[in-house]
Amino acid sequence: IACLVMYLFAEFDDAANLLAANPDATTISIDEPVEIPKNQRGRLQEPGREEDDELLGTDDSDKTELLAGQKKSAPFWTFEYYQTFFDVDTYQVLDRIKGSVFPVPGKNFVRLYIRSNPDLYGPFWICATLVFTIAVSGNLSNFFIHLGKPTYHYVPEFRKVSIAATAIYAYAWLVPLALWGFLMWRNSKVMNIVSYSFLEIVCVYGYSLFIYIPTAILWIIPQKVVRWVLVMFSLCLSGSVLVMTFWPAVRDDNRRIALATVGTVVLLHALLAVGCLAYFFDAPELDFPAPIIPAHNGTTVVTKSQ
Repeated sequence: IACLVMYLFAEFDDAANLLAANPDATTISIDEPVEIPKNQRGRLQEPGREEDDELLGTDDSDKTELLAGQKKSAPFWTFEYYQTFFDVDTYQVLDRIKGSVFPVPGKNFVRLYIRSNPDLYGPFWICATLVFTIAVSGNLSNFFIHLGKPTYHYVPEFRKVSIAATAIYAYAWLVPLALWGFLMWRNSKVMNIVSYSFLEIVCVYGYSLFIYIPTAILWIIPQKVVRWVLVMFSLCLSGSVLVMTFWPAVRDDNRRIALATVGTVVLLHALLAVGCLAYFFDAPELDFPAPIIPAHNGTTVVTKSQ
């Protein structure tokens, strides 16, 4: 104990000698908290910064989520790489479907539902279900419109399945690819532009098409007014999801370019809905050939269809 006391006094004497040699030296106590300079504090707590991070998904927030999730990407030639795209449960898919059907104003669909775990399971099956729903509903609509006409013979049009599949899957993949490339290009021009990943954009477009599944079933009703009201209602819901998702990403760009980008997104979405309605449900009626009825005296009688 005596040795320890002598050692402490020796250390205290050395410190006293150093302080006497340099009286202006700054001393720091271990118990005193370190204060952050005002200029740094202002940068850390800029007004509106948290809101921008929430809507846009900045690099800091993305790095935090990646570190928190500790995701490890496998090589693209392995099965585990593609397995991660379908690693979702039923509750996550249902939650994302609800978010696409009931969009929340001011909330970003990617940040709220997709960013933690983007998937292709939901978009793939939503598009597949929509393809068969439109094709089957279109055939049923055509059947009910001509039901009761003696000159009409129902023939299933299986080609509508391939046409619907080509249109829907091309829209769900090519449009996101073009939008992703455009955002990447604008990101190199404007520093504030935030680019979503291609998988996130595909996920948004896939889930935004879910509202058209019940709409296509209701399109069987042979009333044009009801059909157009349904398509406008569905277009407003699904289009609002796209606008609230991509507007925060381009709003810092040139005003005309930002409005043109969002307008193009809405226009292409409307063309898909209106095109499906016009081709599969509101197609013009075909003139069926009148049947030839043989007479008993050897002559043939051609009946005229009205």
